[in-house]
Amino acid sequence: MTKEIVDVLVIGAGPSGCVSASYLHNNNVKVKVVEKTKFPRLVVGESLIPRVMDHFYEAGLFPALDAMNFEKKLGARFIRGEEICVFDFSDKFSEGWDWTWQVPRADFDNTLAQEVIRKGIDLEFESEVLAVEFNGSDSITTVKDKDGNMKEIHAKFIIDSSGYGRVLPRLLDLDTPSKLDPHSSIFTHVKDINRPEGEEGTLISFDILETEVWLWVIPFSNGNTSLGVVGPTDFINSLSTNKDNAEALKNAIQLSDYYIKRFGGVEFLFEPVKLENYSRSVKKMYGDGFSLTGNSSEFLDPVFSSGVAFATESGMLSAKLVHRQLQGEKIDWEVEFTQYMRSGIGVFTTYVKEWYTGNLQTLFFHRPENPEVKRKICAVLAGYVWDQENPFVKKHDNVIKNMAHLINLEKEQKIENPS
Repeated sequence: MTKEIVDVLVIGAGPSGCVSASYLHNNNVKVKVVEKTKFPRLVVGESLIPRVMDHFYEAGLFPALDAMNFEKKLGARFIRGEEICVFDFSDKFSEGWDWTWQVPRADFDNTLAQEVIRKGIDLEFESEVLAVEFNGSDSITTVKDKDGNMKEIHAKFIIDSSGYGRVLPRLLDLDTPSKLDPHSSIFTHVKDINRPEGEEGTLISFDILETEVWLWVIPFSNGNTSLGVVGPTDFINSLSTNKDNAEALKNAIQLSDYYIKRFGGVEFLFEPVKLENYSRSVKKMYGDGFSLTGNSSEFLDPVFSSGVAFATESGMLSAKLVHRQLQGEKIDWEVEFTQYMRSGIGVFTTYVKEWYTGNLQTLFFHRPENPEVKRKICAVLAGYVWDQENPFVKKHDNVIKNMAHLINLEKEQKIENPS
C-alpha cells in the first residue's frame, strides 16, 4: 500500500472543498483533495446568494468563475397567486455583494475543481475514503482509487467537505436528526423554449403553491432552467401514485397558475431526481484533527439558497483556523468555529421555520411594503446573517413571528370594523 504525507487532507471537491484547498494552497500549506465522483457531475444547489462571492474572491477562485458568464442573480422573486414580492440585493441593510450567480452545478463545480488543479493542488477524482484512524490530531486515511488501488494518506488535519456523502459523520457516528420538519424535493432541468425576453426570463422565482409547497424556477445563461418542487415529504409522495418522479413534477407544474404556460408539456432533460428528507445535522462540527463543512455538517432547506453559502463559509473558516493551528497557534474550535457557524445557521433555521409556518410569507406579501423591514430581511436572504447590527439577525427568534402576529391582528380588526 502506497503512502502519502500532507499537511491537510480535504475530502470532497465541491465549493466548500475547493475554497478550503485554494486558501490553504495560497498560504503555502501542502494540501490534497480526494473526490469520490468524476466531474462534471449533477448536484443540486444551483442558486447562490451574495455572501458566497466573498469566499470565492478571497480564495482566488473568482476570476475563473466570472469568465464562465453564468446567469447573474440580482435578487429573488416570491409569487403567491397574484401577489408578488421581489427582493433586490442592491437594496439591503448590510454591506456586501449586490449580486451572485444562478449556475448549472455540474459546470460550476467543474470550473472550481479545474482551477484548483491549475493552481497546482493535488486533486484526485474517483477516489473513495474507506476508513480514517486518528492518533491525536494526526490521521491516517485509507483511500481506494478507481482502479482499486489502495493508499494511506497521512495528514495533520482533515477537512470533510464531502457534502451528502457525509464521510466523517458516517465513519465516526456523528449524524443526528435535523430540527426541521421532514421535507423533500424533486427537480430536473428543461430546455426553456418558452422563456420570455428580459428580466422575466432570467429572474429566479419561488412560486408558492400552498403554504408549505413551492416551485423553484432557476434560469441559466445556457438557455436551460432548473425546475423543482419542494414540500412536506407526504405531499411530495402524493404527487405520483407509482413513485414516478417525472409524473410527480409534471403534476406539481400543473398546480402553478403562473408557470403552467411556460413549462407545461416541456420535456425534461434528465429523469427528475428526488431528494427525500434532505435536512441534515451532526452531533458536533469538529474534533481533534478534523472539521466538518458544508452539507457534511448541516443542510437546512433550499428555500433561501443557503446551502452553498454555509458550505463556503465553513470551508473558508476551517481553512483559516487550520492554517493558524499549523503555525502553532492554539485554536478554540468551539468558539471560533462551532459557535460562529451555529450563530448563522440559527438565523437561517428561524427563517426556514417561519417560512413554513407562513409567518415570513405574511411579511413578504403585506401591503403597503415597509421598505426598512424589507431591506433588513433582504440582508438575511443575501447571506449576511452574522451582522448583529441588523435587528432581523439579532432578534431573529421573535421578530418575524411578532410582526406577523401584529399584521394578522390588524387584518382581523379591519374585518370586524370595516369602517
